[in-house]
This record gives sequence, C-alpha cells and structure tokens, in this order.
Amino acid sequence: MILSIAVLLVLDRQFPPSIARAGQTSGLVLDANHRILRGFTVGPGVWRLPAMMSDIDPLYLRMLLTYEDQRFAAHPGVDLLAAARALGQWLRHGRIVSGASTLTMQAARLLEPHERDFSGKIGEMLRALQLERRYSKAEILSFYLTLAPYGGNLEGIRAASLVWLGKEPSRLTAAEAALLVALPQAPSRVRPDRYPERARAARDKVLARMEQLGVLTAQQVEEARQESLPNQRRTLPFLAPHLADRLRATQPETMIHHTFIVRDLQQTLETLARQQYSTLEAPSSIAILVVANHRRQVLAYVGGSDFHDPRRAGQVDLIRAVRSPGSTLKPLIYGLGFDDLLIHPETLIEDVPTRFGDYSPTNFRHTYAGQLTVREALQQSLNIPAVAVLEQVGPVRVAARLREVGLPLHWNAAYPQPGLPLALGGVGMTLEELTTLYASFAEDGRVMPLRFSPVDPEAPGHSLLSPMACWYLGEILRGSPVPQNVAPPASTAQPRFIAHKTGTSYGFRDAWALGFDADYTVGVWVGRPDGSPSPGHYGRNTAAPLLFRVFDLLPKPVNSPTAPSANALRVVSREQLPERLRYFRTRPAVETVNAPTLDITFPVAGTTVELPDADNGLAELPLAAKGGVRPLRWLVNGQLLAVDPWRREAFWSPDGEGLARITVLDQAGQAASAEVWIRRSGASR
Repeated sequence: MILSIAVLLVLDRQFPPSIARAGQTSGLVLDANHRILRGFTVGPGVWRLPAMMSDIDPLYLRMLLTYEDQRFAAHPGVDLLAAARALGQWLRHGRIVSGASTLTMQAARLLEPHERDFSGKIGEMLRALQLERRYSKAEILSFYLTLAPYGGNLEGIRAASLVWLGKEPSRLTAAEAALLVALPQAPSRVRPDRYPERARAARDKVLARMEQLGVLTAQQVEEARQESLPNQRRTLPFLAPHLADRLRATQPETMIHHTFIVRDLQQTLETLARQQYSTLEAPSSIAILVVANHRRQVLAYVGGSDFHDPRRAGQVDLIRAVRSPGSTLKPLIYGLGFDDLLIHPETLIEDVPTRFGDYSPTNFRHTYAGQLTVREALQQSLNIPAVAVLEQVGPVRVAARLREVGLPLHWNAAYPQPGLPLALGGVGMTLEELTTLYASFAEDGRVMPLRFSPVDPEAPGHSLLSPMACWYLGEILRGSPVPQNVAPPASTAQPRFIAHKTGTSYGFRDAWALGFDADYTVGVWVGRPDGSPSPGHYGRNTAAPLLFRVFDLLPKPVNSPTAPSANALRVVSREQLPERLRYFRTRPAVETVNAPTLDITFPVAGTTVELPDADNGLAELPLAAKGGVRPLRWLVNGQLLAVDPWRREAFWSPDGEGLARITVLDQAGQAASAEVWIRRSGASR
C-alpha cells in the first residue's frame, strides 16, 4: 500500500496536469470601463474568453453546481458516491443511466481533450485528483467556465453569453442561466439558432430540476419558461478595430489591452462615420480622433469608415496615414510669429498678389482681401499673409521645432528641406500628429504624445509655443466662421466655444478640421485613401460639420477657456500697439539660387569647449557663421536666441555643462548645425 502511494506521488510529480489550454484565450482590447471593444480568436477561429467566478452571476453558479456537481465543494475531484450510483445503475439497466463526472473531471477533460472511453474516464479521475491537489475550487471552476463548449466555435461562458444573449454573464435571468447550464451538455445538438425546440426542452429540464431541488420557486420557473430563447447568434463587439490592431502589433505578447476609449462614444462615432461616408463618393473614407486635453488620453479612435470595405481600404489606419495638411499648420506659423514679436492679432498685414522668390501663392478662391488684421487673415485662412509670416519665421525653423517636440514633418526626399509651400500643405502629416499639435494649443503650447493605454507613460512634454501665443490662437480660432447648418455659439442657450481650423490639400485630396475647447481636442479627416481628388469637398463644407457634430456628443467642458497670458498684449485700438507691431511689412523677394553656402565657423562641430564660471552659470560662448543670406537666426537646442540678425556673430550663455546643438538659419532657407560639448574650465575629465 505504501509502495503504491509512493509510486502515485512520483507519477504525480513526473506528469503534472497541464493548464496551458485555459491560458490560451482570445486576446481582448477593453474600453475605459473594462468592457470589450474587440476580441481576437484563438487557433482555428475559436472564441475563448477568460472567465472568473467574480465575473459570473451568482444565480448561474448556484444552478450550475446544483445541476452538475452538488458535492463539488466537498469531494477531492472524484465523487465516489456518484460513481457508485452510476455503476449500480449501469449494472441494473445494462446501459448508462446517469454520469458520475464531477466539474473537476470535466475541467480535466477540457484542459486535456481525449477519447471518451473507459481509459479516458480513468485518466480524467486521476487528473481531477491532481488538479484538486494543486488548485483551489475557484480556480478549477474558472477552468471550466473558460473552456466549456457552447456550440459552434464558442468556448467559455463569457463568449456564450455575449453571442447568445448579447451581454456579459454578470447579470442573468433564471431562464438565461438555465440555458447556459444546459448548452455544454450537448452543445451541437441543442444550439438555439438551429434546434430551438431542443434548446427549449434542455433549458426547461434544468429549470424543473432547480424547482425540485429548491433553487427556484414554482412561480420563478413558470415565469422563466415563458421567456423566449435567442434564435440567432450575435456578433461579438467589434469597435475601434484599427486601434486594436495597433495595440496588438506593438504588444503582441499582451493578451488583455486596456484603453481610455469611451465605448458608447466610440460606437456612436463609428455609426456617424458610416452614415456620413454614404453621402461621399464610393472610395471615400473618414477618420476621427478625440483626445482629452489634460492627460492626452484618446477617448475615441475611428481609423476609417468601414473596416471591412476593401473599396475604401478599410483596414488601413487613416489616423496614421501621411497626408497633406492643407492650411492646418497656419496657426503654428502665426503662433511662432507671435512669440518672435513679429506680429500681434491686431497687426495689419497685406493680402495682395506677392512673389516670394520663384514662389507665387494664391488664395483658395483666387481673390484678395487687401489690408486686414492678422486675426482676420487667420480666421479667413488667407494664403498670402500666412506665407509672408512664414517667410520671416523660417520654414526650416518650423520643421526643426516640430521635429524637436516629436512631430517630424514628411516631405519629398528630392528636396533637402521644406520651403514656403509648407504654409499651404506642401509637407506631410498624420491626423494623429495634427491632433497632438492642436491639443498643445489648448494646453499652453506643451506638446505631449497621445496616450492610448494606461501603460503609456505620461510624458512631461516639450514646449512649442508660449502660453501667450496659444492664448492669441485660441481667441482667434474661436472667432472663425462656423460651417453652414451649424448654429453660431452666441445664438445658443449654452454656448460651446470651439477654436477650430479647417484645411484642404491641393487638388481636393484631403479635407481637414481640427478643433479644441478647454477639455477636448478633436481631429477629423475626410478623403480618399488612395489619394485621388474629391472635387467639391473641402475642409469647411465636408470635415468641419463633422467636427461640430462630434463636439455635440462630448460632455460639456468642465474647465473654462485659458485665462489671458500675463504676457498677452490686449489692445482696444491699434494705436496702443508698439510701432513695430502695428503693420507687418512683407520682405522683398530674396534671390536664393546663387546664395553662398551657409556654415558655422565657431564652434567647430564635435569639439569640446571649456568656459569659465560666470554670475549666472558659464561665460558666454561666441558663435560665428559665414556665407548665407542675412538676416540670420541662431538657435541653441531648438530655442531662438535674441541676437542681432544682421550680424554674423552672436553670443550664447550656457546655463551648465552638456551637449549643445547650435543651428543657424538664413533668409534663403539654408541651415547649418554643429553639436559641441560644453565643459566648465578646470572640470575633472
């Protein structure tokens, strides 16, 4: 006897039960409230969702244990009383009358499927004993709840409840619970969509047993029998599919992906996108991104109108597609102009035919407004004033600033750097990048990466514009004309003031609308995924109405618009402006074809410069350049130096030791950079 026990213990150690199958569950992407957005099948198309006792209605659990295994809590995996009863019935009747499988034995069979014969039954018993030695009753029951078959490709109670009942199994009626208890008995034979009468009979058999054993009253059973059965399979949730694919691709080993998505909002916006694309040409699609400003959490992610429509390249994530941004970069250009003290919202600027070197931009409607304020120029999205400001801000500098904050522009590799067409969409950006940019306008100019999941770090961000420039932009863009059929904020009882900007790429290929209020930023793109034109569809008439409909679906903002920056210059009349800000003078065209090459002569790239201590850090470092076309702009680590732009020499005061990237830009669009190490004189090496 002792020897037999010893042998069994050795075998138990050598051949432990495998629970790997219970861990091979469908990958899930969940919303902010842990509800399923999308699942992924296991192996050959099987839906198998993880289930814990805490996820299940207690009534179902009580009915399951009462019907399947009344002594589950007490037996060691094998119910000897049930086994003796089943053996006696078999001997008396010559056939199997009742089974003796415990839930632990069923879990063992589900974990390691095998032939259902006598040897298989013995194996089940041994495995059940092993499971009971290693795992708690709750864990064993969770194996069963995860793996039990429910017809077709459904395994586990969660998949069954979602497909047959359209809901999670956390709250079930008595009739629903009885059906889910009955289905694993003969999952193919009593499927309610194929054999409704068999399914009803199986359910009612469970209900009768519950009445007999006192789990349900006669009245409860009678009411449950009157409840209809499901007559067709429902589809499992399929929301935010592009985001789900993105998360699975970046974290392939993770089975459960949590997000900040608000499922009801996501579902509404996907429906809205499908409704709207029906009014567009067949290949067109729509992408929508909604972000909570403060922590940059993505609340809705519509990567395309129809994931399953190949005509619309449905599985292409258009939120990450590089497209021409049209006029949507104009606010950034003006914002940098505000920070450089080149312009003020009330500065007068000319909108007249102008030639910038070999570049002659025109306005969208080929008309000109003459003299107007910067505020009006941006609100009307006029092209020539924006190009004039960019010409002095510098397109290379705009690209450099965006790259430094993690929003690199994309442009034709045939050109070494972007030029003035940048103001009108002559570069590439994604909806994700533009929405990130506009969220920074709402948050004092701090650019932070969007967060799709709680595992994404909350980065401190990088400053792109000053709070003053962002306040100016918000005030201007809140006054932009709203599209037709949208009520102006002043005409509504509870106005929602949305700062917004539209854009249209060359040839009507992309229609954009970006907007923000105190709490949310929304980005909308409409166009054809293949990049072909959509004549007649542009930002204001196609994307902007969608933008305002999205804002209507969002909660009312909790926060108020940003208060005026301490540095903001608020004026009643233009005469209150400093003389240099009253009128913006467009510089004459600069001949750039034969411009001498711009280069930094000091400090030499790759060297280490030692500087003595000074009152506020280290002594000034002289900077020198040759060639190029003046005026010159000097930047250190992306920050513009306040120096005389007409001199080829400048000075910079480092605040400490470290690597410094020094860049000089000229009027011809050239740039030169040098990276040097700054060290304190006498510092130990």
